[in-house]
Amino acid sequence: MLIGVPKEIKNHEYRIGLTPAGVRELTNLGHQVIVQHDGGSGIGIVNDDFVAAGAEIVETAKEIFDRADMIVKVKEPQPEECKMLRSGQILFTYLHLAPDPQQTELLVTSGATCIAYETVTDRHGGLPLLAPMSEVAGRMSIQEGAYCLEKAQGGSGILMGGVPGVEAANVLVVGGGVVGLNAARIAMGMGAKVTIVDRSLARLKQIDELYGDRLSTLYSTTDAIEKQLAISDVVIGAVLIPGAAAPKLITRDMLKLMKRGSVLVDVAIDQGGCFETSKATTHQDPTYVVDGITHYCVANMPGGVARTSTYALTNATLPYIITLAEKGARAALSEDVNFLDGLNVHAGMVTVEAVAESLGYTFVQPGVALSQGSLKISA
Repeated sequence: MLIGVPKEIKNHEYRIGLTPAGVRELTNLGHQVIVQHDGGSGIGIVNDDFVAAGAEIVETAKEIFDRADMIVKVKEPQPEECKMLRSGQILFTYLHLAPDPQQTELLVTSGATCIAYETVTDRHGGLPLLAPMSEVAGRMSIQEGAYCLEKAQGGSGILMGGVPGVEAANVLVVGGGVVGLNAARIAMGMGAKVTIVDRSLARLKQIDELYGDRLSTLYSTTDAIEKQLAISDVVIGAVLIPGAAAPKLITRDMLKLMKRGSVLVDVAIDQGGCFETSKATTHQDPTYVVDGITHYCVANMPGGVARTSTYALTNATLPYIITLAEKGARAALSEDVNFLDGLNVHAGMVTVEAVAESLGYTFVQPGVALSQGSLKISA
């Protein structure tokens, strides 16, 4: 199979879909890889590194989209990239379709087979291709929140860990999944007082068994969140419903409960955000203020630590890329129900129920879509 790796073009996005080590694994198996010129230069991976691993360097994204059987990316394709996709081509990347009607429409129109990292599951119910970036984003959320608390950044001027004789910051983490737990770990490491709210009692019990009295756990209700908002200096939005738009758990009215200069960090912004006042921002202009509360809502947070993120992501995605290259999309997806969960759009059909419901498409079971729609690419 011919695998194409274009340079990412989203604002301040320096990650790349494959590392040289990943290229080498694929070429050793007899596959071809083409990488766009300087695609990894932002994280110190130069063209010669890819060439040494067996890749061919090409100048333009258009050539990659024109030639490749499978496109491997990091972030969702931008409109100009969507328009270069073709029927039967495989796209393997993060998509986050539920809050993005334009992208969804363009992918449906393309006829391509679009597989999203964030909805691939495993036999334990986890999200193995979302987890590495969730770990990164969770850890980043605290360092960004701490920075935004500084007075020069418009914050309340509180040091996350305090000092002897002065209390530490209060951090509320909404959601006890991978993002939330990683955020809590870093916040505790900085000396903050941490509370996690979640609706899974089993998850809260697990977190309590891990950390004991180093943090507090609360069952998530509106009342519990409102009481915590009144004392919180940083709030981390870490809520995820796989494939669906994030629920709005903190409304604008609730901001009145918070201390001026406090910070909201919405890690769920890729799925539309879990705060009513959230809107996607960029690394170039990451924050804005609503009712005295700083909002950090960068839609590609792990891109801020692009080298770490690229290697972490490729470690997780490479086995799936190899499977697609070796077997072709139809066999690879049909033989693995967890991998099949990653299929979002195929041959003009939307195959994720939450996306179809959010955006008004007819939902087609992914297995049914594979059997009905044309898929020209095989191993």
